[in-house]
Amino acid sequence: MTFDAVSLILLTVISAATPLLFAALGELVVEKSGVLNLGVEGMMIVGAVAAFAVASGSGSGSLGVLAGAAAGAALAFVFGVLTLTLAANQVATGLALTIFGLGLSSLIGAGYVGIPVPPLAKLAIPGISDLPLAGPLLFGHDALVYLSLAAVAAVAWFLKKSRAGMILRAVGESDISAHSIGYDVIGVRYRAVLFGGAMAGLGGAFLSLSYTPLWAEGMTAGRGWIALALVVFASWRPWRLLAGAYLFGGVTIAQLYTQSAGGLGIPSQVMSMLPYLATILVLTVIAAGPWKGRLNAPACLGKPFRPST
Repeated sequence: MTFDAVSLILLTVISAATPLLFAALGELVVEKSGVLNLGVEGMMIVGAVAAFAVASGSGSGSLGVLAGAAAGAALAFVFGVLTLTLAANQVATGLALTIFGLGLSSLIGAGYVGIPVPPLAKLAIPGISDLPLAGPLLFGHDALVYLSLAAVAAVAWFLKKSRAGMILRAVGESDISAHSIGYDVIGVRYRAVLFGGAMAGLGGAFLSLSYTPLWAEGMTAGRGWIALALVVFASWRPWRLLAGAYLFGGVTIAQLYTQSAGGLGIPSQVMSMLPYLATILVLTVIAAGPWKGRLNAPACLGKPFRPST
């Protein structure tokens, strides 16, 4: 296999992993605060269509990215009002949010099917980007890829080293104790939910502006659900999440290459299921294996909180 072929495969793996990394990293912060938001798929698809619509109308990919993040955060705010302020069931609200997001994106995106949009600009450094293998791998991506990697380091530092991160973890582990010593549990969780929505929106924006720079109904194709599984796979740890996102990105690309090579006689529908089968397999092994007791799940995850007066 030539350098060019290896480079192409690794580049596609990085592209496939980036939207998963954005969405899963946002959900990790949300869940560390004790909130379970199953609406990641809905926030991603709304972010994708909003980014595409704004980029198509304005001609600016940067504005499109901002619109995608804002759309994801807006949908997350609705989730926050329902679950944190009105104390609706988090699981049911998250599922409803996904269904609502899929329907809303179809409505908004109906007029954008078949319309091309320029992909986000790649970083290009003369003389360095053209180096064999390392050049395109290190310097051949758009800004969102580098932002996703920087976000992993930022979230890891925030949760481990910053005071605000320790308060967020305390809220996720024991909301009643955090409230009793004066922390604003609802406020902390609102900020975490909005961050998670913005990150899911960025993942959607990457899909519609970089990965496949076009709009297609249902283009997230279950990536929001894989992002949720990745959080469990990573045991709520940011650096493990990075490894998991690239692993699942690799599985996605492997099934595409296998299909293009003839599918080894296996029906294409079976190959398309490969990433989701891998998700189920990983979750089953984690739940049944010796790692079960070390999952590190926040103690208050998914539990409603009512501040006492």
